Parts: sequence; C-alpha cells; structure tokens
Amino acid sequence: MYDLAILWDWIAFSVRWLHVITAMAWIGASFYFIALDLMLKPNDALPKGASGEEWEVHGGGFYHTVKYLVAPSEMPEHLTWHKWQSYTTWLSGAALLMIIYWVGGELFLLDPTKVDLALWQGIVISAGSLTIGWLLYDAMCKSRLADTPTLLMLLLFAILVIMSWGYNQIFTGRAALLHLGAFTATIMTANVFFQIMPNQRIVVADLKAGRTPDAKYGKIAKVRSTHNNYLTLPVVFLMLANHYPLSFGTQYSWIIAALIFLTGVTIRHYFNTMHKTGKGPHWTWGVTVLLMIIIAWLSTQRSGDTYEDSLARELTAYEERYASAAGFEDAYNTVIGNCSMCHAREPVWNNMQWAPKGVLLETEGDVARHARQIYLHAGVSRAMPPPNAIQMDSEARAIIIAWYRAAND
Repeated sequence: MYDLAILWDWIAFSVRWLHVITAMAWIGASFYFIALDLMLKPNDALPKGASGEEWEVHGGGFYHTVKYLVAPSEMPEHLTWHKWQSYTTWLSGAALLMIIYWVGGELFLLDPTKVDLALWQGIVISAGSLTIGWLLYDAMCKSRLADTPTLLMLLLFAILVIMSWGYNQIFTGRAALLHLGAFTATIMTANVFFQIMPNQRIVVADLKAGRTPDAKYGKIAKVRSTHNNYLTLPVVFLMLANHYPLSFGTQYSWIIAALIFLTGVTIRHYFNTMHKTGKGPHWTWGVTVLLMIIIAWLSTQRSGDTYEDSLARELTAYEERYASAAGFEDAYNTVIGNCSMCHAREPVWNNMQWAPKGVLLETEGDVARHARQIYLHAGVSRAMPPPNAIQMDSEARAIIIAWYRAAND
C-alpha cells in the first residue's frame, strides 16, 4: 500500500501534466479564434459567401484567413477540426478529479466540520452536480432566453453563484472551488461536444449533398463559443485556487469565486473590444482592480474549527486508522516538533499569517487526517520542512515512514 501511495502520486502528477498541456492548447485556440473573428475586415474582392478576411504575420510567414458566414460553395478537400483540445482537457480533468477528490476523498473532498457524509455520498454529489449543471444550462440556451443573451448570461451567473455557495456547504474549501471550476468546464466542453461540433457536421453534410446550409447552425455555435470565451479565465483561476489557501481558506470563498467570474467578464470584454475596434475600454481595468481588492480583503476574513474544536471532534474512520497504527505517538511528536510551528492555526514562524496550503498539523486528528501527505512530503521525500527552516534528520523521517507503512500493512 505504501508503494501504491508513491505510484498514485506520480499518476496524479502525470495526469495533471496532461491536463495543463491540453488546457493550454484549448484556451489558446479559443482565444485565437475569438480574436480572429473580431478582427475580420470586409473586402469587396472576397469570394461569394465570405464575410471578412484577416492578414497576419507569425514565425517568418504571412497568413491570409478568410471566413465564410455560412460555408464555402464547395467542400474543401482538407478540413481541420478543433475539438480534441477540449475533449482531452475535460477527460484528463475528470480523471484528475477522481484521482484526488474521489480516491482521496477522506482528506480532500469532505469536510467533517461542515456535514456528516459518507465518502460515496460525496462522490455522488460531485458527479451528479456536474451533469445537472450542463442540463440546466443547455435547457436555458434552447429556450426563449436565447433571444435575450444578456439575461441568459445573468441567469448563468446566478446559477454559478448558487453552486459556489452550495459546494462550500459540503466540501472542503479547495474541493468547493475545484468543483465549481469543473462545473463550468463541463458546460464549456459539452458546448463543444453537443452543440458546436454537431452543428458543424450538419453544415458539412449539407455541403457534400449539394444543399445550402442553414445559417442558424453557425449562429448557435457562435453563441456557445462566446459563452466559453467569457468563462475561460475564471475556470483557470479555480483550477489554480487549490494551491493558494488565501482563495479557499475562508468562509467567504464562495463569494470570491463569484467575483472572479465578474473579473473574467471585464478582462475578456476589454480584449474582445480591442480586437474588434483597435482600442479597449480602459474602465474595465479599474473595475477588475477593484474586484481583486475586494477579493483580497475577503480572503483575510477567516474562521474555522479552533484547536479546542479539533481536540473535541470525534475522529473519522480514516483518521482512526492512522491514529491507532503502531508508531503513531512517535510520528505525532515528530510532526509537532518539526512541522507545527508553521502548520498551526496561529503559526509562530516569523511573518507567517496562515498555515501553508491551509494544512493544519496540531492535534492528533490533524496529523492522522494528513497522514498520506506527511508520508510523501516529509517521509519518502525531503520536500518538507524547508531546509532553511528546520534540518529534519533521517531518523525523524524514518519514524514517519514506519508509522504510515504500519497503518497500511
């Protein structure tokens, strides 16, 4: 089991690496085509059916791009489809969610101080919420709300705020923000898979059959692509948030997430307008800065279980497994002596306000709850504690390794 912990961590690292690479490809392609669409210029010399063109220079060459409002009169021999970036990003992200938040759910998914749920119940909520989000959004887009895009976006924002609050009532802070990002990313990828790509296939099929494609399919695809464009930046923030306790380690993290969606709108509005007109509205930067100041202030408003609360709380089955294992007392004293000056509810390390990564290591429950992280970071590796803080000797690390392996033998 202890060898599996190391292997599992490398699997998580590899999947995260894949997720980041494909996300870069997807976001880059999305931003490029939105910018290209906004920069297209009309030209009387364009072929029939073409709505605009754009000349670009990159990598020592010139590129001439022409956009057809519906489709060209004849189907080209070679057609590049931009879809794998979106699909692979979502699939790798879903795999990463399962690896970290389902398999490691006792630590990362559920917060026993918020609600008493079995792990399987948390997993059902995790998976079910992503599906429900897409179904609700898709139904709104297919309703009469589609005729009022501003109202549609406001309702989508309201749903995101409600989900942000709901996740925060059940999951740990980092899991709540991650799931809100996954909720949004599911909508974005489903837009590609269920709407954009099928509509483009209809257009291609009509061209091959000699029929004139209906312009409505292109309009639908453009609406969904525009939604994805405005949702991209908040999703990236939420994916990164689990590395920064200031974003998730506060009772107001759900409000922080909601405000981040507004900053995504202001930033994208600036660039979209600049690509279209050559000049962006500078007021958007002022609004963005103001929103980030509010977010920074909210991040300092903290509450949570106190040291006394943690002592009084009954251990979960997962925590009990490690707290009752042979060598726990020695391992606990080792952690207290080497880690707790930083990983405390009130850190005593100079100029440190909050525990790194939001990880608390003071009570027996704290240490048992984070057993796997302690084993990986301070046992089999020397990642923690930082060598310029404490010189943790090999004997101390051996105590941690022996304890963790005893709990998993």
